[in-house]
Amino acid sequence: MRIKVALFVVIGLVMVLLSISLGSAHVPLADVFHVIGHAVFGLDLPEHITAATVSIVWSLRLPRVLLAFLAGSALSVSGAVMQSVLQNPLASSYTLGVSSGASLGASLVLFLGVSLPFLAMLTLPILGFVFGLATILLAMAIAKRIDGSMGNQTIILTGIVFSLFVNAITTLLFSLFLNDSNRMIAWQMGSFAMRDWHTVWILAPIAVAGIFFITRFHWELDILSFGEEQAEAIGVNSRHTKTTLLVSSAALTGSTIAFIGVIGFVDLVVPHIVRRLFGPAHRYVIPMSAVIGGALMVLCDLIARTVLAPRELPVGVVTAMIGAPFFAYIYFSKRGVSNGA
Repeated sequence: MRIKVALFVVIGLVMVLLSISLGSAHVPLADVFHVIGHAVFGLDLPEHITAATVSIVWSLRLPRVLLAFLAGSALSVSGAVMQSVLQNPLASSYTLGVSSGASLGASLVLFLGVSLPFLAMLTLPILGFVFGLATILLAMAIAKRIDGSMGNQTIILTGIVFSLFVNAITTLLFSLFLNDSNRMIAWQMGSFAMRDWHTVWILAPIAVAGIFFITRFHWELDILSFGEEQAEAIGVNSRHTKTTLLVSSAALTGSTIAFIGVIGFVDLVVPHIVRRLFGPAHRYVIPMSAVIGGALMVLCDLIARTVLAPRELPVGVVTAMIGAPFFAYIYFSKRGVSNGA
């Protein structure tokens, strides 16, 4: 197992390096290492490396690739938690309305010009995160009123209904501000373009701290996967643990999409891939979802900015085109095995 883990960590690192090297302007890997060494350790640059190459590697591609890796890691870990806690292969933070809430927060900024005092540059990500997290908290509060035990199906159904309601408000804003809808549409399709180190330094501690916090609950996640009755019998406070994990995973998703927009399917597909490769134990599922999810997002971003270069596709389009058929294959193949049994 350790060899397999190390292999995929290396694959993730290689994907990051290739994504920095490849693009409309190819930069040899040796030059990539020289630029990073110069920027981090102050090493001298070879004479053939120009200022333009340094700018491409350090100012444009490296922060973009790192941001893509962080986003893929956060979304994948969030999806793995949702699927395990709610015992549903289709569960995700999007199912519970996080993306809908974040979209509503973004629409208030882009359509109505809402701006936070002293934090004008961060208004969009802050409101996107706050509205996304508030949506799932309200959905869970309503689910608790309906079902005191907070059953999984009650949470999912409440989340779906609440998501539809929030989407209706966002659609209403679209209809009232059609002339300003292009920016909102672009945000909803997701992109890593025009992101710099400032965004990386904000998202990195949130994503890393969130993933490490969730990893501490790997034993509880293993128990909850077998059902709440078994968890209670062993001594796990299932309701408290479910609430903590759902809010934590929603915070990961909300933080991510607040900066890059709505990107789907990664959180659905990656946990299934990881469980097939490493088994159901969450001490492997959580960290390897972060590694493989990050690598997959970097690959999707590379495809988005190179397949039609110099034009760029929204990353959300690429993840949907790759993720939708792959997830359909996994889901229906599982159903076929289940029916055959």
